[in-house]
Amino acid sequence: MTVILLRHGRSTSNTAGTLAGRSEGVELDEVGREQAEKVVARLDGIPVAAIVRSPLLRCEQTVAPLAAARSLDPVVEDRLLEVDYGEWTGRAIKDLTGEKLWKVVQHHPSAAVFPGGEGLADVQARAVRAVRDHDEQLAAEAGHDVVWVACTHGDVIKSVLADALGSHLDQFQRIVVDPSSISVVRYTETRAFVHRVGDLGGDLRQVVPPPPKDPENADGGESSDAVIGGGAGR
Repeated sequence: MTVILLRHGRSTSNTAGTLAGRSEGVELDEVGREQAEKVVARLDGIPVAAIVRSPLLRCEQTVAPLAAARSLDPVVEDRLLEVDYGEWTGRAIKDLTGEKLWKVVQHHPSAAVFPGGEGLADVQARAVRAVRDHDEQLAAEAGHDVVWVACTHGDVIKSVLADALGSHLDQFQRIVVDPSSISVVRYTETRAFVHRVGDLGGDLRQVVPPPPKDPENADGGESSDAVIGGGAGR
């Protein structure tokens, strides 16, 4: 199964330099709305089977053009919700850098728990479980590998990518996922393959899984093996 992790487009909070968190009414700005429209073209040729999104408005607006173009009804998934930053919600980033917890978030995020909010380790656990659950459900419904879109938030995506890379959460600040960026993970029986991280353009058609094999001729387990030497691509 292949998941396209789409970060929402640029929001009014991004441009204001504040930590939006779960604040109500934070929407896409003009650039963000243009980015949402461009997602349709960026995923041209990709057979998207489903769209799953965070409940927040900026994610709803980001997937709306794609959902309309593909005649898909996005599924709202609470476990893909933005981090609950608690008392940090709505504050200016420049003011947060002086907080003692800021250094923990930067260098030891697995231990970071936001005052009145949640811990980043808990965020990773819920987000990874959500992605895995939808993967399993969509595979069962289709009977073969499919591609689907999960639209969520920066720290949520970074935590999922850290897990897919087999990296400790304390390294997740090394991952960059800009607004409207696309990251791609293919999950197999034994491992995850990370095809894209923070992609802002380019042809994504090579991430589409090959057609299902004839069960009588399948050799089993091939899709979980990494190709020695890097492979020839497709």
